Amino acid sequence: MEPLGPDLKALPKAHLHLHLTGGMRPTTLVELAAEQGRKLPAGLLDPASVDLDATQLRGWHKFQRLYDAARTVLVGPAEVQRVVHEIVEDQAAAGVGWLELQVDPSSYAGRLGGLHATVEIVLDALRNDLGVGTGLVLAGNRTRHPSEAETLARLARRFDGVVGLGLSNDETRGDTRDFEKAFRLARDGGLIAVPHAGELRGAGSVQLAVERLGAQRLGHGVRAVEDPALLELLADLEVCCEVNPVSNVALHVHKSVADNPWRELRAAGVPVAVGADDPLLFRADLLANYAALGAGDHELADLARCSIRASTAPADVRASMLAGVDAWLARPG
Repeated sequence: MEPLGPDLKALPKAHLHLHLTGGMRPTTLVELAAEQGRKLPAGLLDPASVDLDATQLRGWHKFQRLYDAARTVLVGPAEVQRVVHEIVEDQAAAGVGWLELQVDPSSYAGRLGGLHATVEIVLDALRNDLGVGTGLVLAGNRTRHPSEAETLARLARRFDGVVGLGLSNDETRGDTRDFEKAFRLARDGGLIAVPHAGELRGAGSVQLAVERLGAQRLGHGVRAVEDPALLELLADLEVCCEVNPVSNVALHVHKSVADNPWRELRAAGVPVAVGADDPLLFRADLLANYAALGAGDHELADLARCSIRASTAPADVRASMLAGVDAWLARPG
């Protein structure tokens, strides 16, 4: 496959699956840790040295411990603002015209003055003059009591700039049905439902997310291919799967990027948006995830269109970005 660097950067795209701490630059993590006198786990300095087999409980715990260790350097508003600013800069450099950043405010609230203050700080930091439109997704934690997700849903409804409610952490824990009220509150408030599902659990988890939570997009969703009837449902409802190919390999969901079923999903009519998930730990940004797919120009353009159409970007922004995709595909050479 020919190098895709400059051309891929020029392809307009939306980034719909990126977590705040996981989007931190490795260099920033090291700098902040040094300033604070913190010793980082070896796995954060060299993630490839750690087996993060999330299909096993021990592997998921390793991943979560590394993520939590990285989050400890975000000690106050200044650090969070720096990381968010840098995330936006990185998206602009990758040709992202619309970013939806995901954050669980409860993980930062103790250091940032509470849930409300945390959301305000992140929203303020997302504002930019780099040409990147932004939205914030508040993520409930499926390992905690569902009432906490309901609190986040109510909080989310109070902010312009918060566009959706997510549900993250270890998919093998918790009962999806317990979060129905939280997602009903979010949808009633005009927010989209974007829970993680179909990563560590199979098609049944995806089915629950769609039928019980009203999912309009799915964080991952790749295990939906295990059920042809479910694929038909996702296609009919235009539920987009946020596919993170490098993350899936690092967490042992797939043995290689070649095993990622994005083509099968698209062939079934299911929208697919490429994401980076947690590039701090997987050492692969959005462009690297696109490039890893080995896709041709028409496939890349199709994936970019899916990401734009599945986003919460205003209609005029989506139209402009879609026109940009057409122009990219028609470029000379």
